[in-house]
This record gives sequence, structure tokens and C-alpha cells, in this order.
Amino acid sequence: MTSSACALPPRQDVGACRGQAEITPLQPLQVVTERGPVKFLVEFADTARTRELGLMCRRALAPNRGMLFDFGRSQELAFWMRNTLIPLDIVYIRADGQVLSIVRNARPLDESPLPSNGQARAVLELAGGRAAQLGLLPGDRVLHRIFPGG
Repeated sequence: MTSSACALPPRQDVGACRGQAEITPLQPLQVVTERGPVKFLVEFADTARTRELGLMCRRALAPNRGMLFDFGRSQELAFWMRNTLIPLDIVYIRADGQVLSIVRNARPLDESPLPSNGQARAVLELAGGRAAQLGLLPGDRVLHRIFPGG
């Protein structure tokens, strides 16, 4: 899913597209907006392989689920939607847990780079449209063990 550190994985035939198994155990995460905190259970992608596969070939993502990609350090990032069958909100997060930027409703199978527009340590992928439902905006907080105070 990220173009910052690896080559694009091969395209898969949509009908035969097989995603990776869910990364377990799921981890608690909260987003804190002006409307208040919202709890999620997220898969945690912290290896090159899990970050490369991300949510590719998944056919659904529940509203209270997501995937958190940890890059371990702040850097410019760009994600794409190769082999991704569902729309996603891509939330770029600074090292302190503050939301840097949000790509809303990224189009399935679109290979255009979707940049962070700044230094991000992590990325949270949510079901497309979920960020708008929550009122999630740049400057809001993400609470997880990888961020201070999380």
C-alpha cells in the first residue's frame, strides 16, 4: 500500500484477488475528534510485508475496524490502491499522534500516489466515508500505544 519503501506488488485479477489473513491480535485504537472519542480495533502492520499487502483484496471493512501502518519514524509517505477492492479513508498521522492529513474515499484499484503532504510516522486506513462520519479532521488525535500518551 505504501510507495515510500517498496516496489508495487503485482496486479491481481479482481475475481481471483486473495488478501492476506487478518493480522491478529487486533489492537485497540481511538480517534478523538471535536465530537468525542471513538474506539476501533485495528490490525497492526509493522513489517515491510504486512505494510505492502495492507488491505489489498479485502471485500469489506467493518465501521469499527481498520489497519494501522507503523513506519517507526517520520517521513513523507504516499499510498496507492493497487489490488484494493473497497474505498478507504487514508489518515496520515504525525509521530505525536496528531492527524496530519486525510485522503477521503480513495478509489478502489487506483494506482495514483496519494501523498501525506508532510512528515508522517503512521497511517490509519478506515472504511471509505468513515472519517467524514466521525468528523475527523487534521489536528485531531489518534491514541494508540505507538504514540505518546496513547
